Order: sequence, then C-alpha cells, then structure tokens
Amino acid sequence: MSHPYVVAVTGASGAVYAQRLLQVLIASGRDVHLCISPAGNSVIKQELDLDISLSQFEIGQFLPATMAPLPPADAQAASDIPGQITYHHHGDFFAPIASGSALTSGMVICPCSGGTLSGVVTGASNNLIHRAADVHLKERRPLILVPRETPLSLVQIENMRKACEQGATVLPAMPGWYHGVKSLQDLIDFVVARTLDQLGVPHQLMKRWGSE
Repeated sequence: MSHPYVVAVTGASGAVYAQRLLQVLIASGRDVHLCISPAGNSVIKQELDLDISLSQFEIGQFLPATMAPLPPADAQAASDIPGQITYHHHGDFFAPIASGSALTSGMVICPCSGGTLSGVVTGASNNLIHRAADVHLKERRPLILVPRETPLSLVQIENMRKACEQGATVLPAMPGWYHGVKSLQDLIDFVVARTLDQLGVPHQLMKRWGSE
C-alpha cells in the first residue's frame, strides 16, 4: 500500500486542475493530505463558484456531486475502497506533513502561484504549503509544481530553474491537443494525466501519443 499524497492549492488560475486531480486520486484508492492557501480559496470561489471554509473544511465543499464523471476505463478501474482526504489548515505547522518523519509518496502544488514558487525555492516556510514542499525536497521525494501564468517574468523563469535544480518537477498547465480533444474536460484531463504520470499513479484519462 502506498503512502498518502500531498495536494496543495494556491492562488494561481486553474483551480479546476486541483479539483480533478483530487477526484481521480480518491477514486483510485489513494489517501491525500490537502492544504489550501487563502489566495487559493479565493481563486476557487472566482473560477468554480464554490464556497470553502478554511477553518471548517468539508470535502463536499470542493468535490461536489455535480463534477464531471471519470472516463469509463478509469471508472471501471476505480478502487472498491475510495481514498481518504485529510485536510490541514495552511497555518497548522503541527500537521504531519510539516515533518519528514511522516511518510508520503509525493506532493503536488496545483496550481502553483508565483509567490508559492518563490517561497518553495527559498525555503521560506511562511505557511504549511511552503514547509511541506521543503520537506519533500529535503527528503528527496517527488514534488510537482503546476504553474499557470503567461507570459512569464525572468524572476519566475529563474525560480522554475532553481526548483528543478533542487529536485522538483515543474509541470506547467499547458494542455496538449494531440489526444483527440473534443471538450474542455479533455484539456483539463491532459494536465491532470501528466501530473499523475509524475506521481506514478496509473490512469486512462487521455489517449497517449502513438496509441490507437
């Protein structure tokens, strides 16, 4: 059995990617530690029109029953026992994910804001998200950063370079178009699929290059 994954949502555009990523991880039986920054919560409200309480969080606030269903192949492969989400407030430095002694299988910051990227590469640890990312770097565990901004400043490009040098994977939310795109959901699933690939989580969210 794999250790839990960590998913953090920060204040860049693209909250729907995090929402879909959580849905797929839970459906596949993976446990997740979830943390949402205040700016991330504001983006969730702006883009998804969802009201989330960071002090009294309930998963139904972020994963409503009206979400898009999983593709048939993924739905058939879903675990009989769904994964569990453990939520941590962004200011809770006593959460397990603040320490390397708590074992995890990897962390995703999706979407990753420019400020969060800066905090990660400088080891700022201004909140639990920064600290958990620092833990994954020092413990040499997978850390996937999903920025979504354009154009990029030289500061952001340099911070992405530094993140790569420190061992993180920078996975910009840049959907491909070669997998038979028919809907907006296909583009969302492309980014989530590439993220799951980096975590080593099997899925069939997209048609792969060269496949029939």
